[in-house]
Amino acid sequence: MLLNFHKYQATGNDFIIIDDRERTFDITNNSLIQRLCHRKFGIGADGLILLRNEKEVDFKMLYFNADGYEGSMCGNGGRCVTAFAHKLMPSKTEFKFIAFDGLHKSAIKYLQNDGFIVKLEMQQVVAPQKIGSDFLLDTGSPHYVKFVNDVALTEVLLEGRNIRNSGPFLRNGVNVNFVEVNQQVLTMRTYERGVEDETLSCGTGATAAAIAAYWGKMIETNSVEIHTKGGNLNISFDASEKDIFTSVYLTGEATPVFEGKMHI
Repeated sequence: MLLNFHKYQATGNDFIIIDDRERTFDITNNSLIQRLCHRKFGIGADGLILLRNEKEVDFKMLYFNADGYEGSMCGNGGRCVTAFAHKLMPSKTEFKFIAFDGLHKSAIKYLQNDGFIVKLEMQQVVAPQKIGSDFLLDTGSPHYVKFVNDVALTEVLLEGRNIRNSGPFLRNGVNVNFVEVNQQVLTMRTYERGVEDETLSCGTGATAAAIAAYWGKMIETNSVEIHTKGGNLNISFDASEKDIFTSVYLTGEATPVFEGKMHI
């Protein structure tokens, strides 16, 4: 069988995207998803996304981590699948779609080089929980945020793996974000569960970092520039409600890389 696929990236977070509106892809075949995402024996990606038809919205996004299992919300993946949906429906620039954590709205803002700037509305976020000097919060996926003096010197793989596999998180895992604050700008590196490695960027992680920095009074702005290894993101939110962050938006580039066919 020939599988048609598309490869997209958003600030270095890369995804295989499949047009599965006919629902022919076997989502129970975890080993196939692992092989497709494998960087030596497959296409190579941080995760796989299926775009499916869904009543009353433009599409449904099904996201799978590189380990082959369905993941929770992926912010950069949501922006990439929006760019792909625009390819399928070129007359539309605004979309509503269902993901793991519920309804999202997204918009193609403008063309940049070979890709797009995509703005994605995230779910409301409950205020972070303090764990010592660190923070734990859910931005569609669970995130642990640790502020450091020099993120470039942080041993992300070692420290991230240790936190992700520690007692409270051993069963379900957690994404671990190491964040440096420089005035009102954040620089972030992320260890992602499911990938079990450092990734070049993480959209829900950037959202978590911005909200944790604001909640912890390390920044004062509610429109936050975040630097990742793969590029820059902007997180904006409304913090006027007690203990709830609303109107949360993740904005950044999303770019097609290549498309092809693979025998499976």
